[in-house]
Amino acid sequence: MIVELGHFALVLALAVAVVQSTLPLVGAQKRWSGWMAVAEPAAVIQLLLIALAFGALTYAFVTSDFSLRLVVLNSHTDKPMLYKVSGVWGNHEGSLLLWVLILALFGACAAVFGGNLPPTLRARVLAVQGAIGVAFLKFLLFTSNPFLRLAEPPFNGDDLNPLLQDPGLAFHPPFLYLGYVGLSMAFSFAVAALIEGRVDAAWARWVRPWTLAAWIFLTIGIALGSWWAYYELGWGGFWFWDPVENASFMPWLIAAALLHSAIVVEKRESLKAWTILLAILAFGFSLIGTFIVRSGVITSVHAFANDPERGVFILLILGVFMGGALTLFAARAGAMEAKGVFSMISRESALVANNLLLAVACFVVFVGTIWPLVAELLWDRKLSVGAPFFDAAFTPFMVALAVLLPLGAMLPWKRAQAGRAMRPLWGALALALALGALVFTLQTGRSVLVPLGAVLGAWVLLGALVDLWTRAGRGGIGAKLARLTRLPRADWGKATAHAGLGATIFAVAAMNGWASEVIKVVQIGESFDLAGYQVQLSKVEEVQGPNYLSTTASMLLSKDGAEIAVLHPEKRVYPVQAMPTTEAALDQGMWRDIYLVIGDPQQNGGWAVRGYYKPFANWLWIGSGLMALGGLLSLTDRRYRVAAGARRATPAPVPAE
Repeated sequence: MIVELGHFALVLALAVAVVQSTLPLVGAQKRWSGWMAVAEPAAVIQLLLIALAFGALTYAFVTSDFSLRLVVLNSHTDKPMLYKVSGVWGNHEGSLLLWVLILALFGACAAVFGGNLPPTLRARVLAVQGAIGVAFLKFLLFTSNPFLRLAEPPFNGDDLNPLLQDPGLAFHPPFLYLGYVGLSMAFSFAVAALIEGRVDAAWARWVRPWTLAAWIFLTIGIALGSWWAYYELGWGGFWFWDPVENASFMPWLIAAALLHSAIVVEKRESLKAWTILLAILAFGFSLIGTFIVRSGVITSVHAFANDPERGVFILLILGVFMGGALTLFAARAGAMEAKGVFSMISRESALVANNLLLAVACFVVFVGTIWPLVAELLWDRKLSVGAPFFDAAFTPFMVALAVLLPLGAMLPWKRAQAGRAMRPLWGALALALALGALVFTLQTGRSVLVPLGAVLGAWVLLGALVDLWTRAGRGGIGAKLARLTRLPRADWGKATAHAGLGATIFAVAAMNGWASEVIKVVQIGESFDLAGYQVQLSKVEEVQGPNYLSTTASMLLSKDGAEIAVLHPEKRVYPVQAMPTTEAALDQGMWRDIYLVIGDPQQNGGWAVRGYYKPFANWLWIGSGLMALGGLLSLTDRRYRVAAGARRATPAPVPAE
């Protein structure tokens, strides 16, 4: 009965979404306050109904209701409770239900906390959000219904994909979807502004918190996915340029550009058309990512479905919303006159360069991701675009961005002198170059990758600190420290996020340039060297897990005769799906990771073993965390909370003809 209630709640949610997407839009056009007021309760009711449906599906998974087809395909009675719950979104249908739940959550938040918005703008934003809900609820109900029953339920299920039975993958999809779907709010604000015919500083101040929240969640979701790939897949890497990895990275890049572009609209009322376009494209790339994951055009551990009918449905959604928004943009772009003018050397110009670098980098990733599909479609040729292409084509834009960032952050608005803006940064630049020279001298090889990463990372990080310090004004150290504590949180957030980017740049360079690897067959009791460490294979035993059988090794890690740790890498087999997984063992430190993997037994009685030395690996996760923390600090800035007064009291705007 609970399952049927969940199904019925989804149908009702679709009906409410239809009302939300139509009546407020008509009301805003006619200035009928009653019709516009329908948007807020409709958004809240839609959230409650979808939450009821999601709760019903979760209940079915937790209680192992094998009369439900989705539970049979993705659960098992022996599975730990955490993975019974995460199994709800570890499949196409359940993850799509999570998608529409988050979509409704953002719409309801806009309804509850959007009282500061002009009534017509709020009604139009919620109507566009409701229209997106209509499309995805139809997709869910007509092609991906999670509540289908089985006439003859089996005694047990087929279990969840073993690769997804991991804490990292339990939390990775929800954070990623909060980012993906959060960008729908930027899209809704952009389309609503185009319909209204008005984009100003107040609009930018309203749209930035939603974009910033989505960017924070995307950052956390991507970092969690990278961390999972690093320790779970057993290959020792953190990024493979997999099409689905790229699908989440592209909207992250565009959202970062949108955040910086919206600053120019807010401060100087320039780049209005470009900012609107970025808001449209950010959600567009989220839809492209959805198509890649759910259409079956690729085969990946990330892919949820391989049904062409679903792919066509998503393409239809993409075409309607992107086509409609871009057509509206083409019709209205001429009316978005830029008021602020600025010189070639100014904060505005630096932000324009930032936008161009991020947008072109996103386009490079898009071309590399989609090109194999285009080649197969047009010329029936199977091509593979891998890491060498992305590294060569993408890296130069990130290098240019890192070079520009500290100086751009120091430039004044409207008109600036580069020499004057560089004065506080010369010390940071000298220190960064000295650090790069030291790294080049100390390394055993002559690779320029790590020294370059050290220079760029230090330049970005130290530049962020110098920028923060100069904002404290003049005077003694005590007075400046006191003023630092009173700086707006947005200033601290910017410095923290930029410092995180600097740490990430250096970590990526160090992990790619200084990592070392050992692959060999080792007998029980035998030792081998790994980057100056000694690893001894002490024993290998069979261990019974809750729903798997594990081959677990005990490996003693030592250096210069001193024991450091005993690591236990595993090779697991999940009997229900007859699928093996690799569970790497890590000894983590601030300066390096030792990463060990146990393989298959060999004919001579030994075991295949892989060992990796990963320098500064944790700096990658620290950098990602700092970027997310910087976004969170900015999001809590008081200026976002008082955005209600951003647009001065004026007569109700009249839509452009």
